[in-house]
Amino acid sequence: MTINTDQMRQLVFVGSYAEASASGVYVYSLDADSGALTLLNQVSGLQNPTFLNLDVTNQRLYAIAERLTDGQRMGAAVAFSIDPTKGTLQELNRSATVDATTCHIQRDKDNQFLVVSSYSGGKLGLLSLAGDGQVGELLDAKQHEGHSVDPDNQNKPHVHFAVFSPDNRFVLAADLGIDRIRTYKVDGAQRKLVSQSDAVLQPGAGPRHLAFHPNEEHLYVINELNSTITLFHYDRGTGELTTQATVSTLPEDYNGENACAEIQLSSDGRFLYGSNRGHDSLVVFAIDPDTGNLAYVEHVSTQGEHPRHFSLTPDGQFLLAANRDTNNIATFRVDTQSGKLQYTGQQVQTSKPVCVKIGLFPVH
Repeated sequence: MTINTDQMRQLVFVGSYAEASASGVYVYSLDADSGALTLLNQVSGLQNPTFLNLDVTNQRLYAIAERLTDGQRMGAAVAFSIDPTKGTLQELNRSATVDATTCHIQRDKDNQFLVVSSYSGGKLGLLSLAGDGQVGELLDAKQHEGHSVDPDNQNKPHVHFAVFSPDNRFVLAADLGIDRIRTYKVDGAQRKLVSQSDAVLQPGAGPRHLAFHPNEEHLYVINELNSTITLFHYDRGTGELTTQATVSTLPEDYNGENACAEIQLSSDGRFLYGSNRGHDSLVVFAIDPDTGNLAYVEHVSTQGEHPRHFSLTPDGQFLLAANRDTNNIATFRVDTQSGKLQYTGQQVQTSKPVCVKIGLFPVH
């Protein structure tokens, strides 16, 4: 896609670990030629607004945050309106979510619901979303139970991520603590989540984030604890997952510590990208269009340490990697034919970045 810079603008939204007194959400413009980032706006007043959800169509941004109730840290969600011409955020409202801190937020495609995930609480919550974009009330909460084999990271449930299926009928939740992806049916009439089925990962895998293939038949999970990616066949009728294959995210000769984080696919479904924290790299795979199987392409340094998250631009020309421990976001150019990445030399310093979301907006 060719961008007319007189009419369209790529904005980058960054969530981070931050005290409420400091800036926690940042807005940048992305130069479509060089990949350079320019800071436009920064928002304070939120405790650890680490993960974001972007609604380009309605020009809104949603962030998780924390609230203090009776001395206990609990979840909150904050809605912002976006002024794409100025590149600024205006808070619409904030609302309580679940009774534990959260790590992820996702919106359904019809803008009826938000779902939040709580790593520390081992639960997820379904919230209403108002027509004006404000965060509504908590409608339902699901508490997971159990544990797995890793005594340090899997002594209890840890819901790390939840996503609506492409047709909005299901929510799929990755629980790192119990090595399961749990599928819930969305009961729109009752505004509840109904447990459907579990997909069980290899003990000690630690499923973290999920990505659907555009064909809606394949789902990929990046496993934090054993540094792998597992491919599932997704049944659109039932929401059930069937394991197909698992591959390592690391080079064969790497023996150091590592924990995986983010996973994303190119919009055409030809390539998959995953981040390694420890090896501090992005791994690139080509996707077989028929089977969904992965073929290794390359590893690329993220130009920093602990790549917590990354995002591809809407036009697929760039990838932005957020390195939390070195406080930087690095820009890579994407070869859309091979899937390979090349560091542009462009990066910005940002305090403890955790999440990067990118949207293409009309400006006037």
